[in-house]
Amino acid sequence: MTEEQPIRFGILGCAEIAQKVSRAITLSPNATVYAVGSRSLEKASNFAASNNFPPHAKVYGSYEAVLDDPDVDAVYVPLPTSLHLHWAVLAAQKKKHLLLETPVALNVGELDKILEACESNGLQYMDGTMWMHHPRTLKMFQFLSDPNQFGRLQSVHANFSYGVTPYFLENDIRVKPDLDALGTLGDTGWYCVRAILWAANYELPKTARALRKPTYNKAGVILACEASLLWDDDKVATFYCSFLSDMSMDITAMGTKGSLRVHDYVIPNQENEALFSTSSNSYFVELAKGWAPKPIEHTIHTDLPQEALMVREFAHLVGAIKFKNSKHESKWPTISRKTQVVIDAVKASIDNGLEPVQIQY
Repeated sequence: MTEEQPIRFGILGCAEIAQKVSRAITLSPNATVYAVGSRSLEKASNFAASNNFPPHAKVYGSYEAVLDDPDVDAVYVPLPTSLHLHWAVLAAQKKKHLLLETPVALNVGELDKILEACESNGLQYMDGTMWMHHPRTLKMFQFLSDPNQFGRLQSVHANFSYGVTPYFLENDIRVKPDLDALGTLGDTGWYCVRAILWAANYELPKTARALRKPTYNKAGVILACEASLLWDDDKVATFYCSFLSDMSMDITAMGTKGSLRVHDYVIPNQENEALFSTSSNSYFVELAKGWAPKPIEHTIHTDLPQEALMVREFAHLVGAIKFKNSKHESKWPTISRKTQVVIDAVKASIDNGLEPVQIQY
């Protein structure tokens, strides 16, 4: 990639995930941290200092000030989900390209307003699903697309869970109904649904059904749940998401001729190296003492962590709009909306007593 003029990022809020993304902006060759805003100037100043912001970075005591800065090209929004609609739409109205943390909205109606605001202002939208930008993801998809090695997709199972502390269960924004009402379904479930759609080449399933009554906290926020998704051609997918189970982030995809397994798809165990395994056209050896050919383990290296690759891709698209008069890339808003549609359907099934829900785009 040729050298590009850096895109100037503003950050709305000082959430923990913003530390990771601000580092990613710094690592990306075509982006720079330009401003950060918080509800207090002191908090924003401390955040900038503790995260090694460049000397030129501006510090503001409000989110509005970041959006009003004419030199900010794009904003990263890691605010609680309940605040996304207001601040994402306002950012678009202020002509700022939008990198929006997941979960992106409480429902598809909210997301549609955000996407419409971006599109009507000619802006690039992307959600913060970092693993989509790792080179391993492309290599895995190439295997899934190979008719001789993988064949036709039959089933996918995805999970994402991490055990949390008692403090988290009482105080984190992800368990507060007024801040992130979808709980683990919006947080870890987002990644499971995206993984399933990715494996299915973004073909939406026809129905979604919650498989059991979720585990809730006392405020009614989901702490653990699971669901199944069905397609007309008999493809099936299941996922499990939880704040109550040990760390797990697996994808298992089964095809008519092969299978794929990855154990750390959301966050690789190593920043610059990621693994996955494949098997193709396998059979039992004599007396079923084993199977052959044996699975192949693939190792994919990257010079930049996946979050910096995400920023680089987003900044590249923003730069094309700003400097080359290009149109926004529609892939990212489209797959973001499809993910939200499935999340909504699973939530509807939960609310309807575990009945299946038809998915309509």
